[in-house]
Amino acid sequence: MFAVRFDHFGGPEVLHLGRADAPQPQAGQIRVRVRAAGVSPADVALRSGGTAMSARLRLPHIPGVDAAGVVDAIGDGVDGVAVGDDVFGVVDLARLGGASAEFAVLRLWAHKPADMSWPQAGAAGSSIETATRALDLLELRPGMTLLIDGAAGGVGGMAVQLAMARGVHVIGTARSDNHDFLRQLGAAPITYGPGVADRVAALGMTRVDRALDVAGAGSLKELLQMTGDPAAVVTLADFTAREYGVRLSMGQLADEPDGRHGLPAAAELFTRGRFTVPIEAVFSFRDAADAHERAERGFRRGKIVLTVDDSHEV
Repeated sequence: MFAVRFDHFGGPEVLHLGRADAPQPQAGQIRVRVRAAGVSPADVALRSGGTAMSARLRLPHIPGVDAAGVVDAIGDGVDGVAVGDDVFGVVDLARLGGASAEFAVLRLWAHKPADMSWPQAGAAGSSIETATRALDLLELRPGMTLLIDGAAGGVGGMAVQLAMARGVHVIGTARSDNHDFLRQLGAAPITYGPGVADRVAALGMTRVDRALDVAGAGSLKELLQMTGDPAAVVTLADFTAREYGVRLSMGQLADEPDGRHGLPAAAELFTRGRFTVPIEAVFSFRDAADAHERAERGFRRGKIVLTVDDSHEV
């Protein structure tokens, strides 16, 4: 099969389109012929070699954890899906990649809504799973107010929409040029950075019941002060969480219960016009280096996606 891969760590230029053996689904997994695959911050960090997780990679490595495509093989013990179905989902994160290829094996998946584009589907899986897992940990109830620190990115934008679907009022922090975007999603926007408690008060909000830190930018002390309870705060990115008694959620990598049930729920919301997957840019698999270079500039709104076309045979 063709695959985006790298043989050594480095900048985006180490990525190239080459050949690799097609993976086979194990029990509880499915394989798809990929139509689109997301590019995540984790992919960029792993490729650079600048993270401790890079040491776990076997080179050459195929990046990507999110994929969407057409089911072409099904492992033992799988029901509710058939060869030929359109699906989107997440690879086995223990492999730290594998989605950016002609074929990918998915561990979590849901049927793709007919009106959802392939780029949207290819970008959706892990962000939905992560947001769902974090919202579950926060034990949200209708009528609560949730503050999401870093609400305009891939996971943050999903968390805004999924929390609102649970009947929760959402305040989202972002740069000022992303405030209209958050309003479109349904959140009350405030400016990102220190002093967030004062800006929440300026909205006339009398309380924050729960807080989700997506950005990992050092806001835990303020979030804890606003909620008054370490159990009311979850972070996805701040490794100082233990100092504050706050939960750091790392999903499969920490053997936590996953948020797989969020994928079909989000698909249903999409069908009803209550969920969207913002896309920042779409690149061909052949232009994976350009996609990673774009990703290194930082994510403004939504996701970066690779798509397959008829030119990808090598």
